[in-house]
Amino acid sequence: MPPATIWSPADVRSIAADRLKIFALVGSQDLGHAVARLIGQELARHEERDFEDGEHKARPLEPVAGADVYVIHSLHGGPDGSANDKLCRLLFFIGALKDAGAARVTAVTPYLCYARKDRRTKALDPVITRYVAGLFEAMGTDAVVALDVHNETAFENAFRLPTVALSAAPLLVRHLAAGLATEPLCVVSPDLGGGKRADLFREVLEAVTGRAAGKAFAEKRRSGGIVSGDLFVGEVAGATCIIVDDLVSTGGTLARAAKAARAGGARSVIACVTHGLFMPGAETALADPAIDRVVSSDSVPPFRLPQGPVRDKLDVVPVAPLIAEAIARLHTGQALADLFVY
Repeated sequence: MPPATIWSPADVRSIAADRLKIFALVGSQDLGHAVARLIGQELARHEERDFEDGEHKARPLEPVAGADVYVIHSLHGGPDGSANDKLCRLLFFIGALKDAGAARVTAVTPYLCYARKDRRTKALDPVITRYVAGLFEAMGTDAVVALDVHNETAFENAFRLPTVALSAAPLLVRHLAAGLATEPLCVVSPDLGGGKRADLFREVLEAVTGRAAGKAFAEKRRSGGIVSGDLFVGEVAGATCIIVDDLVSTGGTLARAAKAARAGGARSVIACVTHGLFMPGAETALADPAIDRVVSSDSVPPFRLPQGPVRDKLDVVPVAPLIAEAIARLHTGQALADLFVY
């Protein structure tokens, strides 16, 4: 499968921008500015106001009537509010834009909260992904763009409005490819459920590097919050192993897979994820010498990760070029298929 083509800034700036408005809410404004610059625009102005009792409001500060509007907001918790607070602010702002006459409003959520709770795992469990979809629909959202959601099929099925599930694989692979030596390559899934994601990442890696890559997977069982499983399958001896996952939380899953790959004779191990949550404990788990490098996008800035060994081996890959291209194509009605990868 050929890798997605990322436009150059000059290509993106060639779009007609007369009706295009890009907003970024507090907590996502650095990303918003980067995306807007690639498209040759300034972020549209807006106001966010907090009230004493914890309520808030957000409103555009320039006309949006008849405009094609994109609101960038990554819905991870912290450091500027919880995931719930960010979701609420985004929904209310979308409602305000629709009330102000915006012709079309697209929510651009590089990290979509509650995407992991897409099915029932216990009796009477909620399916929160579907409830979040209903909230976006109630606000009149015209489309939702997300990056490497936990389960693309569940994401698409939850919404009754157009969805765009982008993949960061081309960005991450291109970053990795520049530093790969000539030893064999192997893509590792840290659990069986991520096998498809790892296979597709491997296809992009082979297309970019022009080299064949092996595959492997580690077993993971979770029960009562305890993760176990000792099975590891794949030929990794002498290879550079790239462990691929959609996100890292505490880092335990990646560390277990890395140790298993090392035990199988891997020459080096790179942990590669799209969303770096880096919750407490990650600074210890990912410092394990079994992991040589950690690569993550900036869909979630690594604000939780203290200075130390993990920071020293962390590469952060900007997602602004991919987001800018997706917005440019949506605004001009161009195809998005090659950005999906899967």
